[in-house]
Amino acid sequence: MSLISWLLLATLSALWGGAFLFAKVAVSEIPPFVLVFLRVAIAASLLHVVLRLSAHRLPTDIRSLGAYAVMGILNNVLPFSLIFWGQTGIAAGLASILNATTPMFTFVVAALVLRLEEVAGNRIAGVLLGFAGVAAMLSASLAGLATDPLWAQAACLGAALSYAFAGAFGRRFRGTPPLVTATGQLTASTLIMTPVALMTAGDWSPMNVSLLVWGNVLALGVFATAFAYLLFFRLLARAGATNTSLVTLLIPVSALLFGHLLLGERLYPVQFAGLAVLLLGLALLDGRIVTVFRRKRAG
Repeated sequence: MSLISWLLLATLSALWGGAFLFAKVAVSEIPPFVLVFLRVAIAASLLHVVLRLSAHRLPTDIRSLGAYAVMGILNNVLPFSLIFWGQTGIAAGLASILNATTPMFTFVVAALVLRLEEVAGNRIAGVLLGFAGVAAMLSASLAGLATDPLWAQAACLGAALSYAFAGAFGRRFRGTPPLVTATGQLTASTLIMTPVALMTAGDWSPMNVSLLVWGNVLALGVFATAFAYLLFFRLLARAGATNTSLVTLLIPVSALLFGHLLLGERLYPVQFAGLAVLLLGLALLDGRIVTVFRRKRAG
């Protein structure tokens, strides 16, 4: 990749890693489902402005609107809700690590369940290693070595599974401008989350939210969602899907660094060990290591 592509990749990983930090701060004063609504509503509003300035338009036929609704549920409503709910109980860094299992779930859904992708030995090994790393992290709580609640960790894993189904469903949007797809799904997510947020807000009032938390909400909607989507599609066009997928390996690093420096978070040794095994599994699943090894042998 070019230097610009590497800079885009680093920026994207920082934004999506920072999303876990922004959410962790925000859920301390805002109910999780209300926060999901705020995130998608802010991002959708900004993307509508960008879409208006572009040559593209959002389709309004029933079939397209239904597809955007399904994509919004799978790619925004469910994962954002599960992650924010989970982050009421676990640290931002751990949530980002568990979310990094998305490529493994994506392979399981696309290759083993839906038969849409090739099944290769390195991918099977990568998935098995990745799940072994997750098991190590969960075992810390089961054995009493860590105090992170299992329900919160399971919620973040559920979000990764939802992203996997979103990846499979998103294949039908090939040929559709990415800006249109992003705007459509975020708009649908906003409409879906509006009644959910109203019903779950309870006695919460925006007047009781501190300026610091509102700043994190804006960062979550503007930078970690709207701007990150635009950056992601720009990187995808410049570097391709394979190189762009490297962001999965970098997000936990960014989230862990931000969580440690800004929130004083830390992982237990067994969780670090699980992270190392998970990252090795993701590297095998990606296939880059195998390709380099084969080239060296051939050379």
